Amino acid sequence: MRISGITYESLCKACKKGNIKWTLHALNRIRERKIPATSVVGTILNGEVLTHYHDDKPFPSWLIFNFDEKHPLHVVASTDDEKAYIITAYEPTLDEWEHDFKTRKEQI
Repeated sequence: MRISGITYESLCKACKKGNIKWTLHALNRIRERKIPATSVVGTILNGEVLTHYHDDKPFPSWLIFNFDEKHPLHVVASTDDEKAYIITAYEPTLDEWEHDFKTRKEQI
């Protein structure tokens, strides 16, 4: 099921307004990984969408990529058209990603 009207622009708009909800998982991961919250939001606002998960529930989500201070960063976030929901954030590794950090390696 697709929820109409929810777009990546809606996600960015919610972030710009500061309407952000952090999942407990996301908060734990950014603390563990020492990723600044500003880097997560910056990735959403300035990054490149790698994947749009149209059918995620309860709302569609996006995998977004950006370089933060010379480090690659992936953020998964969604929106209900009013609030941004940060699901997780991590530094992609070359074990799973090609050198561009945008292309997932094929599983053998």
